[in-house]
Amino acid sequence: MRFLSFVAYDVAKTAEVAKAADKLSSSPSQMGKTLAQYACLGMPFGGLPLNTAVAVSIVEAESADQMAAAAMTLAAAGAGVWFVPVLEVPVKGAAKVVKKITA
Repeated sequence: MRFLSFVAYDVAKTAEVAKAADKLSSSPSQMGKTLAQYACLGMPFGGLPLNTAVAVSIVEAESADQMAAAAMTLAAAGAGVWFVPVLEVPVKGAAKVVKKITA
């Protein structure tokens, strides 16, 4: 299953969070497979304190245990983590996907 992974942290914790993220990426069995990773260059949504950095990743995980292990590792480094399950929809063909999942 694919998830959007949001990781928010105070910029003062960047070194610790980066170290934890590198540890996770070197062990796909612990976190799942990271398909893409982005650093937000601006505030992606309101309500975050000033000096908060946000990273967004697309992750493919096989179990809730993998996601929990990743969240705990990053949280221990000082990050807030949340995952949003997503469904891949082709640019052309959205109606076909909707029909398939609602049948």
